[in-house]
Amino acid sequence: MRTGFRLTAFAGLFFIAFSTHGPVASAQDRLVNDVDPFIGTDGTGHTFPGPSMPFGMVQPGPDNAASGWEFTSGYQYRANAIFGFSQNRASGTGIPELGDLLLQPSQTRRADFASRYDKASETARPGYYAVSLTDNEVRVELTAADRTALHRYSFDRGGRVWVLVDLQHGLTFRTDQQPVLEHASQVIRDGVEGVLRRSNWTTRTVAFSLLFDHPIAEAITLPPRHGDAAPRYLLGFDLGDGRVLEAKVGLSTVDIDGARANRDAVAGWDFDAQSEKAAEAWESLLQRVEIDAPRTQRRVFYTALYHALLHPSLISDVDGRWRGPDGAVRTVANGMRYSTFSLWDTFRAAHPLYTLLVPERVDDFVNSLLDHADAAGRLPKWTIWGGETGTMIGEPALPVIADAWAKGFRGFDGRRALDAMVRTSTVDAAPVFAGDTALSIWSLYEHFGYYPFDLSHGEAVSRSLEAGIGDDAVARMAAMLGEREAAMRFQERAGWWRNLIDPNTRLARGRDSTGLWRTPFDPITPTSPLNNPGDYTEANAWQYSWTPALHNVEGLIAAMGGRESFQAMLDRFFFELEPLQGWTYLGQEAMIGQYAHGNEPSHHVAWLYAFTAAPETGHALTARIASRFYRDTPDGIIGNDDAGQMSAWYVFATLGFYPVEPASAQYVLGRPLVERAVVTAPGRPTLVIVRRPTEPHEALVTWNNAPLDGPRIAHESLVAGGVLAFPAP
Repeated sequence: MRTGFRLTAFAGLFFIAFSTHGPVASAQDRLVNDVDPFIGTDGTGHTFPGPSMPFGMVQPGPDNAASGWEFTSGYQYRANAIFGFSQNRASGTGIPELGDLLLQPSQTRRADFASRYDKASETARPGYYAVSLTDNEVRVELTAADRTALHRYSFDRGGRVWVLVDLQHGLTFRTDQQPVLEHASQVIRDGVEGVLRRSNWTTRTVAFSLLFDHPIAEAITLPPRHGDAAPRYLLGFDLGDGRVLEAKVGLSTVDIDGARANRDAVAGWDFDAQSEKAAEAWESLLQRVEIDAPRTQRRVFYTALYHALLHPSLISDVDGRWRGPDGAVRTVANGMRYSTFSLWDTFRAAHPLYTLLVPERVDDFVNSLLDHADAAGRLPKWTIWGGETGTMIGEPALPVIADAWAKGFRGFDGRRALDAMVRTSTVDAAPVFAGDTALSIWSLYEHFGYYPFDLSHGEAVSRSLEAGIGDDAVARMAAMLGEREAAMRFQERAGWWRNLIDPNTRLARGRDSTGLWRTPFDPITPTSPLNNPGDYTEANAWQYSWTPALHNVEGLIAAMGGRESFQAMLDRFFFELEPLQGWTYLGQEAMIGQYAHGNEPSHHVAWLYAFTAAPETGHALTARIASRFYRDTPDGIIGNDDAGQMSAWYVFATLGFYPVEPASAQYVLGRPLVERAVVTAPGRPTLVIVRRPTEPHEALVTWNNAPLDGPRIAHESLVAGGVLAFPAP
């Protein structure tokens, strides 16, 4: 092993040996070589191939379109033309946003700068992307620093060359209004600087400072197209006998000074050095998990780990300033601030993964949520570029905070956190956008003990069940801080999901304000507020009825009639019910029976077999999900990666345990998908995961050679270091 780790077995005992200086990895042996950023770029994965630093502010990359569900990251693998290269985007989301400051080089001045490209020339690896534009006769290379995008253009010939700078461009889903609210920009001697205010998924400010390594020889402001509200500049450069032009772009949520300082944090023009620096940053993170597996499986795993560590995204400048959801500029006293929190997705597995693998970031993640609450009056649901989008239901920041505190993170104020959690869980939410019906209206919820479908205007069952997740998190946090009265109040509320369990079907079913059940009741057809309003969020009754297990597995087992009945319902869910056809836009993809791995409400369900008499069924299902729905191909992620949640699920499945109850500081045991894995994190002892040969009667998982009693293991055990040994399949 490169880290100098050895594992030996003798007389049934495991010994860990460490050497202080392991061999250095060769260039060919680096883990970044096992990452393929094209995985997930074809189909519904919605990832992107461009470079980014881990949790970085900028993600320069190719845009094949500016709008459309297929192009939420700006890119689709099979598209045959590239419009240009914008500087930021989100990975795997279901709504397009960002895509600021499009640059497109060309050897000659053309009426349309969009270009076909040579697919065989396209290459991507962590920290680097390149492609040859055939119509524009130029090779484009991109790399990234934390807050700065770097471009290198190698033209077919020298002389006068051109670069389109498009300030109007942006990734958008809005067709009803102009996304640019206001702009101010100017062409300077060797670049362009400006500030834009945009309104799409959220309303936000983006400042930029673009600098070229050659002076601008000619600047043309292009005539506005119909609907344009921001300028497009055509810049000419005289390269003489040279053929290379380079650019650096700094972005900021604050102002041009911030963008300039972020840009200048990368000194000089050594593109290759920055590309290698980005690769080294990724290598150091990827090395925190080393697995023994065949090459194809390694590529899927390390690409998943890479995708899981792209977000949340840095939004504070080098001087600590950042713009919050209220538009006010604040300065971070310590640490950094982040956005792109896809919390409804990522509270389930991605954030628990951060506590295990990147503990040095967790306190800043939580402080970012708390600062948002100070600015907005409540904790966020789904933020990007510092702004609230109001997307999805429930209050998913609550389990993220409780999970961090339960796992011993103390770099944030627990009392401040609890105050924000209680406020978010008791004060009715105001709509972020017109027609928002997914709000937490606690006055309604507390009056009935659930959201009545006749008063809730959609998603009533899902909203009620998700409220229980947050209530449980607040109760846990209050208990940990010794606030007994608050703990009791929210623990009682956390059990209100039982009000919606239909005693006949044992599924979660809508009730109206008089207490009557939804009739007729269709437990199979999925609903969504955007398509066919109903009681569930991108799912159906069967898929959402497992939600209480995210905070109370034993309670759900009892509500479903006991352990045998619970197992029978799991069996029916996976093996007897047929998947519907034609509902992929509601997350009904990557199906096994009614299990839909393409959307988050199903992600924990296979792990629930650990609480039945047939845990091996769950082991087989997680292996089946991992092999069928994650592949070493551009279409290898089936369903939106959702800022890394799909990828985080795969990482946990590979290691053999999963955070079924995210705020509990415990993991549910399964079976690892590799023979051995070694997990390291700063300041923590090494965790070793192995599959060991056993006799048929030796089916127990062992921790440091002692059998584990039950299907869970505590986070505090894993981070204390040791050997987690599973029976070989």
